[in-house]
Order: sequence, then C-alpha cells, then structure tokens
Amino acid sequence: MMVWADIMINGRTRLHVVANGTMTGQRYIDEVLLPHVRLFRGAVGEKFVFMDDNATCHQTLAVLDCLDSEGIQRLVRPARSPDLTPLKMCGMLWGGKLLVETIIRQTRTPSSVHS
Repeated sequence: MMVWADIMINGRTRLHVVANGTMTGQRYIDEVLLPHVRLFRGAVGEKFVFMDDNATCHQTLAVLDCLDSEGIQRLVRPARSPDLTPLKMCGMLWGGKLLVETIIRQTRTPSSVHS
C-alpha cells in the first residue's frame, strides 16, 4: 500500500491512499498534483514551495511540465541525496525539532512503533 500526505509548518493533510497498481507520472499528476498540490499552491500563494522525495514518478517530463504550467515552484536539491532527505529537510526547517517524526508516530498503530 502506498500513501501520500502533505506536511506543512502549520499542519498536515489526511493520508491519500493510492489504490492498486504502480504510481506512474501521469497517475501522480491525476491523483496528487492536480487535486491536492495545486489547491495548496493556490491557498498559500507565491511563497509556496513544493518538495517531493525524488521518486522516479516525480521526475517524469509530464510531471515537470505540469508543475511548470501550474506555477508550482519546486525545492531544488540533489537527486536522491542521503543528506537531504525530506524528513531531514523538514527537521532543519523547524529549527531541528523533530515535528515530522512526531507526526509519523501519531499515525502509526502502537504495534508498529519501536521503543
């Protein structure tokens, strides 16, 4: 099972469950970018910066064209850099606080959290 969610400084979205199949670039556009990311871009305005995790489906020409045509600015970082993973970046953005880790723990079932 694959899920997608948006994490922001002031909150998070509900998880979007990706039903059967592989996440392709077109599917990412149809199920994530247009119905979710575009709305956040509109609500936040010009200061909105989108960060993905550099998965292959996020890097297709169709996805990049979609982001450009919607005026969605992407956070530029090295592809698949172990030093700049989204969780580490979020931790840095919030002054080193592990807000993201807290969010992840809250969404897991007790049996899946290791002490």
